[in-house]
This record gives sequence, C-alpha cells and structure tokens, in this order.
Amino acid sequence: MITDGLDKIGFSLNVFIEEVSLTDDVLEELIALSNDWEAEKSCYGYRANRREDIEGNRIFLARDRGRTVGYLFGKCFQSQNMRSVMPEGSSCFEVEELYVIPSRRSTGIGKALFGFASDAVRQEAEYITLSTAVKNWKAIFHFYLDELDMTFWSARLFKRITSSPAPSSGLSVSSARPR
Repeated sequence: MITDGLDKIGFSLNVFIEEVSLTDDVLEELIALSNDWEAEKSCYGYRANRREDIEGNRIFLARDRGRTVGYLFGKCFQSQNMRSVMPEGSSCFEVEELYVIPSRRSTGIGKALFGFASDAVRQEAEYITLSTAVKNWKAIFHFYLDELDMTFWSARLFKRITSSPAPSSGLSVSSARPR
C-alpha cells in the first residue's frame, strides 16, 4: 500500500504494484490507458501503443482495488554514445513509458512505480534512463529531478520561426546575408 507522503494531502490509497507478464488482458489494459494518454494531448508526438510497442518490455502495474491506475514499462540495454554521463557499455534500464491516470497524479503512484521498477532491475542495470516529450516541462522536471532524484542530461528544444511574424519590439534590426 502506498502511504509515503500521502498523509500530507489527506488520504491514502490501497495501491498494489507488481511486475506482470504480457498477457492479452494486460495488453488490453495498457492499450486502453495509452489511448487515454494520447487523447490528453499532454505529450508532443505521443501516439497510443500497439502490441509491438509493448512486447519485449518489463511491465509494472499499479492497481487500486483491481483497477490499473498507472504503469511503467521499459527494457535493459548496454549504453552507446552516452560517455558524457556514464562509461560506454554500462547496463541501463530505459523507461519507455511511465503513466498515471489523471485523477491519481501527484499522489505518489508514479514515484512508487519508479521505485519498484528500480528495485526490480537493480541486479541487471547500473542506471535508469528515460526521455520525455511532455508539454508541462516544469511539472515533469520537478517530478524527475526533485522527486526521483534523477540527473538532468540533455534537452532538445524547438521554436516555430515561420507562419507568424514575431511581435515588434520597437527596435529596428537589419542583417546582411552573405552572398
């Protein structure tokens, strides 16, 4: 049962976390939850999972009274081209997805899933890695950096520079283009 920190927000959950095998029932649950996640439009480019996205991953479910309220899945690999943060060939567990249903976010379920998965893969992996494309980057950075004590490694940013003119600052700027 998850209780860590929940007393501060006034309730507790009867959440049970376990690693499961990929059965047809588990697949159906994960696909339904990922359809919900896609509908939220909370991540850039996220699309709902298909069987091939999930197969081959270790799967961890958070359930409350039999209902799946969150999941984490990922797989182990040997690091390549990550020398700036770890020795080449280090064993890693890549979190492919960590999802908690909206009504249960900020209750400790995501942290508990991450902790459970960390403990489960500790004999196989030296590091846990992940990437995120969430639109609410402030909340996700708080979660991963402050709550889970992960280390920031890199960021890929974007800015649209066509279709709409930039607001005028009142300054006149000229530039010369090389010929």
